[in-house]
Amino acid sequence: MRSGPSDGNRVRLVIVDDHDLVREGIRSRLTDADFVEVVGEGSNGTQAVELCEMLGPDLVLLDISMPEMNGLEAARRIKQSRPNTKILFLSIYDNEEYVQEALRVGANGFVLKDVSKDEMINAIRSVAQGATYLGPQAAASLAGRNSNRLVPANDFGLTEREKQVLSAVSKGLTNRQIAEQLNISVRTVESHRLSIREKTGGGNAVALSKIANRLGL
Repeated sequence: MRSGPSDGNRVRLVIVDDHDLVREGIRSRLTDADFVEVVGEGSNGTQAVELCEMLGPDLVLLDISMPEMNGLEAARRIKQSRPNTKILFLSIYDNEEYVQEALRVGANGFVLKDVSKDEMINAIRSVAQGATYLGPQAAASLAGRNSNRLVPANDFGLTEREKQVLSAVSKGLTNRQIAEQLNISVRTVESHRLSIREKTGGGNAVALSKIANRLGL
């Protein structure tokens, strides 16, 4: 475990994973995220609960499968004692049962361990700002369920303008048509589309259309 100085302008983050290399990799990825301060680390669910009690972090980046106490039980206990602490699961599992259980115990996000550096940083930022963030794979695992029974798929931290662009993309509009419809430049549309791809992990127009459908756009 380790702790660091507090800074009210940063997201105070605790990383909990039973593999040293994973924690080291996460720390390395977050070196460019100036808004994040890693204040503690743990290797099992019991330590996750203890660290939250001791440090009062804003957000916990939490693995599911760990010794002593799994991440799901740890999340449940953390939310009981510190309901304002955000929890973002980082897991190798993307099946529907894990994602649903994570949401049920109060998690604020769920992404896979093979996410890109940019998506990890965006997930942390989105959850810290109060959004529910599901990575593309996690969201896809819920796609077959009755949408009325699900927590709505997260908005990936998209701005309102990006949602408008994504909706237009799903309708098959070209960049020029989108620019005319929204009264913005083609270059601005291209910038929005790049940002959308980075945030959602969607590649081509077909993938973006599927994401738009999941978001109800």
